[in-house]
Amino acid sequence: MSVSSLSLRLDGALGDKTAKALSRAFGMRTVADLLAHYPRRYGYHGQLTPIESLYEGEQVTIVAQVKSVTDRPMRQRRGSILEIVITDGHGELKLTFFNQSWRKNDLKVGRQGIFSGKVGRYQRGLQFAHPDYELFDDVDTARQTAEANANVPIPIYPATAAIPSWRIAKMITLVLDGLGPVDDPVPADVRARHGLIDARAALEQIHRPRSKEQIGPATHTLRMHEALVLQTALLQQRQFVRAMSATARPAGDLLAAFDASLPFERTPDQVAVGDRIAADLVGDWPMNRLVQGEVGSGKTLVALRAMLQVAQSGGQSALIAPTEVLAGQHLRSIARMLGPQLAPRVMPTLLTGQMPAGERRRAALRVAAGQALIVVGTHALLSDSTTFADLGLVVVDEQHRFGVEQRETLRAKGSSPHALVLTATPIPRTVAMTVFGDLDVSTIRSMPPGRAGIQTFVAPVAEKPGWFPRVWERVSEEVAQGRQAFVVCPAIDAEASASKAVEDAAALVDDDAAATPIRWGVEQAARLLAAHPLFADIRMQTLHGRMPGETKDAVMRAFADGEIDVLVATTVVEVGVDVPNASTMVILDADRFGVSQLAQLRGRVGRGSVPGLCLLVTEAAGHTPARERIDAVAQTTDGFELAEKDLELRGEGDVLGDAQSGVRTSLRMLRVVKDADLIALAREEAEAILDDDPALLRHPGLAQAIERRLDTAERAALAKT
Repeated sequence: MSVSSLSLRLDGALGDKTAKALSRAFGMRTVADLLAHYPRRYGYHGQLTPIESLYEGEQVTIVAQVKSVTDRPMRQRRGSILEIVITDGHGELKLTFFNQSWRKNDLKVGRQGIFSGKVGRYQRGLQFAHPDYELFDDVDTARQTAEANANVPIPIYPATAAIPSWRIAKMITLVLDGLGPVDDPVPADVRARHGLIDARAALEQIHRPRSKEQIGPATHTLRMHEALVLQTALLQQRQFVRAMSATARPAGDLLAAFDASLPFERTPDQVAVGDRIAADLVGDWPMNRLVQGEVGSGKTLVALRAMLQVAQSGGQSALIAPTEVLAGQHLRSIARMLGPQLAPRVMPTLLTGQMPAGERRRAALRVAAGQALIVVGTHALLSDSTTFADLGLVVVDEQHRFGVEQRETLRAKGSSPHALVLTATPIPRTVAMTVFGDLDVSTIRSMPPGRAGIQTFVAPVAEKPGWFPRVWERVSEEVAQGRQAFVVCPAIDAEASASKAVEDAAALVDDDAAATPIRWGVEQAARLLAAHPLFADIRMQTLHGRMPGETKDAVMRAFADGEIDVLVATTVVEVGVDVPNASTMVILDADRFGVSQLAQLRGRVGRGSVPGLCLLVTEAAGHTPARERIDAVAQTTDGFELAEKDLELRGEGDVLGDAQSGVRTSLRMLRVVKDADLIALAREEAEAILDDDPALLRHPGLAQAIERRLDTAERAALAKT
């Protein structure tokens, strides 16, 4: 292989058949992809063990001689089974190989060697399935080799039935044997500063360590590689945005009049974030800012002030929301905050797909003519027929509800418009740095005064069955006081298909949750409450994702208008309308949800002067991961603290979700919790490198590593996040 061999296609390195198998199983295309398929753990050959003393489940090594060889076809399916019986002179053990008849050419009767593997059981006898082995001409050589290899780590790779770990190891060995010098992505001074080994040695030691002590330095080095590559790519994207020219949008009398009309003082966080956005809007490049804050923290107020600043110069703002109901609520909220004096000057306009054709056409004309300076809508804003006169600001509400392409479609309707992304799901610092590293992140932590707050209780009905009827008594008591309640279930129909319900559960995050079937669906809960004596006079309605959009919107509007007392729903209410009169949230099978989702659902209540009550109903036993999640939510209402806890409990795989649009796979060696400090260090190093060498002309190894990690399509996706 040449110097650039990491970029070599796998069909050139391993052959077309093997390359296609790796592509199907793991999405690998290049040598770099294969070498980035790191071992998930390491095994050891173990000490020499007599066959007579073997126990099932042990990882052992024995010195033995081939006693018999049998190759026979399988009975139930195509293929063959090669069975080898070996003996150490005292006991016997069977070796089993599936569809590997060619091994009988080596494993002939009388051949001696060392055999290593995990002891299994088959038909009342012990066996090795697909063991590692090395054959020798004499027992003394075999014994010496076994003793020398006793402490050599054996890499165990993420594998499939078609491509087992041992086969991946052989492929990697073949590739490493032919691998030439590797351009190091980390500059020499950075390696020295952080105690890293060179790239070639790191690959060798992670895949073929000669001792346990070699694994640590290799792991540390490759984590830094990954962190530096991703942080540099994100910072390059920020450079790209900042190379664009933006229309300055200075504030004026519109914003001043709005601030003067506010009947309350903005919180310190609202002021600080607002000032930062105001400065962004008059900067030399387009704003690209993420604002995170819990439900009710004032994100809409911050966004509206930005819209008024843009409107001062005749610029338009487009706010896209995930549902028709939420878009309508945003418009009403904006109109209410603007009041009769300011609203006519900016003409806030709603544009959604469910509007009557004539009304929608008139709204689209106001937008195209530039009369409507604030436009609120759903996916209808993305339509080719929707055009803007001067789109200056794009506001995306609940950004995780929109795909990359949808967000980019809206931004493309203007000339380098500013972008403001809002999320009510707090993002841990390390996740924000790793996934949204090209965005400037602002946080609104403080909540406006005057909120009654939320009390949260766990109802462990398996341990305390009497608490279950008390849950419904509390709901009826709240309704009797003129308040409303949500009852949230993890499925629509728990009885229809337990396995399908598990798949549809909103956030299934560990095996202990999957071990028991979902008990409560919307249909089961609705039947229970319809027959409950305390609910005889309570107005109840159901809501779930299989209902037509018009029906869902009608139900949510009726609930918001106070025409429904209890809404039994799936997680479609997670991002919904503001119902200040809703005081109670009951979550059934609460162990089916993740920490962040439980916190989001809880945020639907306690939004006004009415005290909030959240009851987490679960059958999860104490001290299980599922119960630990629920207890964490009950112990605090601080969403940022819960986001960190969620990351700690679940790992970043679920937390990152599909926000990693610009990265081919999820993180490989890096872990955002464990490696938080390393990520921060890598960001500092990446900033220093790019300040000195923006085009990476003097850092070819880093430039090539970014190119390998992010191909053209993936760079385009990253550019749109």
